Amino acid sequence: MSPATQAMQREDTQNPAMLWIANGQQLWHTAPKDSNGKSCAACHSDAKESMRSKAAGFPRFSAPAGKVITLSQQINQCRSNAQQAAALPQESAELLALEAYVALQSRGLPVSPSRDPQTRQAAARGQKLFTTRIGQLNLSCAQCHDNNAGKRLAGALIPQGHANAYPIYRLEWQGVGSLQRRLRNCMSGVRAEVPPYGAPDLVDLEAYLAQRAQGMPMETPGVRP
Repeated sequence: MSPATQAMQREDTQNPAMLWIANGQQLWHTAPKDSNGKSCAACHSDAKESMRSKAAGFPRFSAPAGKVITLSQQINQCRSNAQQAAALPQESAELLALEAYVALQSRGLPVSPSRDPQTRQAAARGQKLFTTRIGQLNLSCAQCHDNNAGKRLAGALIPQGHANAYPIYRLEWQGVGSLQRRLRNCMSGVRAEVPPYGAPDLVDLEAYLAQRAQGMPMETPGVRP
């Protein structure tokens, strides 16, 4: 990141993602209109305490879902099961706001991938996906983000691809987006078939990226070019 982008991320009054955080805080304390009247706070009280470190451990295995899930999927699981409300659409403003607000409570804490067997298996599958060439350009994630990190592609710096700041505000998007949005952008960029949000391959990639970023501090909400 450039010094200006780093400064924008560090200073909350300049970080545009804080608008989504403010919306997420309001949603946390508000029961969905189609719910049983419970808000997130009704079960979890003050997010600053109850959600501390939670986002740093996703993706993880969920017994109710019977699979490894992401933080956004956990939020929707709570809506469906605890609040009896409709799931929020993937990449919707409300879901991103709640995800960013929950993830903010782990800012500064180390990424701590879940050690359950199912999540470790998902991460292993994700690592294989990360190193597999795909698309008409026949490129893998690793070729850019491992082998050529720090170099430039079409004038843009190639990052190492760590996922410790999502959801992020991306200047290119002029808005907040999820890690899966970024993964799908990359897949589209190499002219590969793009899976839908929540697809197993995307969850597996998230699990591997969490393992790859283990120990790095959570930076949500990040700012990127």
